[in-house]
Amino acid sequence: MTDSSTNSPANQARRFSVAPMMEWTTRDYRAFARCLTRETLLYTEMVTTGAILHGSPRERFLGYSEVEQPLALQLGGSDAAELAECAAIAESWGYDEVNLNVGCPSDRVQNNLIGACLMAYPDKVAAAVAAMRSAVSIPVTVKCRIGIDDQDEDADLERFIAQVAAAGCDTFIVHARKAWLQGLSPKENRDVPPLNYERVYRLKAQHPELHIGINGGIKTLPDTLAHLEQVDSVMVGREAYQNPWLLADIDRAVYGKANPAATRHDAARAFRPYLIERLAEGAKLNHVTRHVLGLFQGCAGGRQFRRHLSENAHREGAGIEVFDDAVARVDEARLLQSA
Repeated sequence: MTDSSTNSPANQARRFSVAPMMEWTTRDYRAFARCLTRETLLYTEMVTTGAILHGSPRERFLGYSEVEQPLALQLGGSDAAELAECAAIAESWGYDEVNLNVGCPSDRVQNNLIGACLMAYPDKVAAAVAAMRSAVSIPVTVKCRIGIDDQDEDADLERFIAQVAAAGCDTFIVHARKAWLQGLSPKENRDVPPLNYERVYRLKAQHPELHIGINGGIKTLPDTLAHLEQVDSVMVGREAYQNPWLLADIDRAVYGKANPAATRHDAARAFRPYLIERLAEGAKLNHVTRHVLGLFQGCAGGRQFRRHLSENAHREGAGIEVFDDAVARVDEARLLQSA
């Protein structure tokens, strides 16, 4: 089988995506994101092959609601046979893409040969890609860095891309910052060393036959559109989570489609039925609403909205009225400001 079909939902949506982020891009966040954008490609948190193959119930790691699609599963692992098995499971669950994590710098994943450390083993990544591609018909993609530690950002990245592409991967999302596996914490590595967007641009120029996406430090729609003049796609991470209204104009500006929410209140109202459904399933309010705390960021009443949820959503028996009251705080602040 191949993943060459340009008509797949993931390939059509890929021009803009929200990055996979541990403990952040959960199914609740993804359902909320769909109140702001219907066209973008969303990613799960990284799920390890061990969790899928040996965890129980599998729904815990792979479950999602149809509203989240187009949706990609990001896998963490290095064993080709296990990755192929997990890719096939992902396809059977209805995922639109499988992405291999070759970018996470944390010590925990390094010890299991997962994430950015795999950039030192392009042969392993190539073998994994070949195995996954033989197991599924959905796209198999790689998210990587421009390098790790003392690797040469030009020669070593070129070697990695060429070898993995030869194994059949035609889509790479490249975080434009080196991962330092020794001497820096993952938090420090968010700012050090500097981003090198030009290196990703050159990679695209050198490989016009490949889909090259860019990731890292992108915070605004104008920045997104500027990057899209140089590369094939943009992936945004932390800003899309902490300031979700960034997503609200993506459908129009990137895809030429109507935006689903004209105002932040529209987004809040659209999320409300999902929130009620999750509460009926037994979810705790704060476990869901933690993903919407930034909805009114920068607006009158934004702090009051966030504070009300932070102080009340965790309380025993907290229900939809807490969310409604938080939104009402925004309206009250607006009235006071205009008085």
